[in-house]
Amino acid sequence: MPWRIHRSLLHGKSCWGSLIARQPDYAPRFEGLDALRGLALMGLFFVHMSELYSLYWAHPTTVPLQRTVHDVVFTMFGGKSFALLSLCFGASFFIIMDRQAQRGNDFTVRFLWRLAVLGLFGLLHSLWYWNDILEILALMGVLLLPIYRVKSNLAILALAVFLLLQPQMWIQLVSALAGAEWANRPPGYWSLGIPRAYLTGSLLETLRTNLAFGHLFKWQFMWESGRLNQILGLSLIGFLLGRIGFFQRPESFVRTRLVCFAVAVIVALGLYLGRDHLAALVPQARPMVMPRVILTTILSSLLNLSLMVVLMMGFLILYYGRGHRILNALAPAGRMTLTLYVGQALVFVPVFYGFGLGLHATMTQTSVMPLAASAFAAQLVFAHMWFRHFRYGPLEWVWRAATFWTVDVPFRRRPA
Repeated sequence: MPWRIHRSLLHGKSCWGSLIARQPDYAPRFEGLDALRGLALMGLFFVHMSELYSLYWAHPTTVPLQRTVHDVVFTMFGGKSFALLSLCFGASFFIIMDRQAQRGNDFTVRFLWRLAVLGLFGLLHSLWYWNDILEILALMGVLLLPIYRVKSNLAILALAVFLLLQPQMWIQLVSALAGAEWANRPPGYWSLGIPRAYLTGSLLETLRTNLAFGHLFKWQFMWESGRLNQILGLSLIGFLLGRIGFFQRPESFVRTRLVCFAVAVIVALGLYLGRDHLAALVPQARPMVMPRVILTTILSSLLNLSLMVVLMMGFLILYYGRGHRILNALAPAGRMTLTLYVGQALVFVPVFYGFGLGLHATMTQTSVMPLAASAFAAQLVFAHMWFRHFRYGPLEWVWRAATFWTVDVPFRRRPA
């Protein structure tokens, strides 16, 4: 977006109106968005593998080299990959809704059904791996539906910023400082350890535990850590990026990407260097240990958010520049994110969990990360080969067919 449009977001009413009114003619594919989604998928997979699909926390390593590898992966992708997926989800939501609107279709009910199908995928996936994100994205999509009819980009941006600033945590912080007993209680997920069923249990025990404990832990963590606010806020940002054509007309946003990258680097450095000093300003007495913890959580959330912007804008600067040919290799993976995301868990959960190989107790970060890199490289090769012959990934096709209640959805590509 040129700088004059940036100024219109804040000051120029007439320019703002023209921005809202502009209705882009979409290209068949948004490869930049696909590639960014592929990057998010890769990062999320690396985090899952470094965590041994969550079982790392049953016995975190104290070996310096293993700890360093783990910290590097989490610094690069922890808390950023799911955020990128949320932003891409919001952008895709707008693109789908707007395409149908340009054809004269009100897609609201159909998209609600589409989200229900995604939620079903998530429910089934969460039985296998409890830390599934599909259920959460389905819920966020329901909350996005009324936003589509809001014409003011500024109002949507204000709501997104409000959510990303973690309002419920600020309320808890103020209440904790005032001595409220409820606000000074530790988060509930702190007391929920890794169940024995995951470490040594059978497949049936794992499925039962995922159905009950897994859902409790996931939703409790998502709320108490502020992740739900962040996912919805970033989905709104993605929606806005879709509306202004950020991924459709990348040539119009060269300066925007550079400015956002530079600002995000400065903010990230400031938060990284000043986070502990800012948290130390909050008094911490024995009956009131939570205020500093809450403030640290807020600052860490903002740090992860700024690092996500650094990752995103840095990637897009390279993608639309000299690194296009290399980074575009991620685009096919981004086009079948649903299939690959579910497939990753189907293959690797049994590698670490008790009902399978049970390697959570013996596999180290220095051995698991080369495996993760090799596995994702194989997924990229698979995706490239797949799209030579097919239009959609397997689960993507099922999702689309279920959305429209028909199997008459082109699947195979016709020979040239």
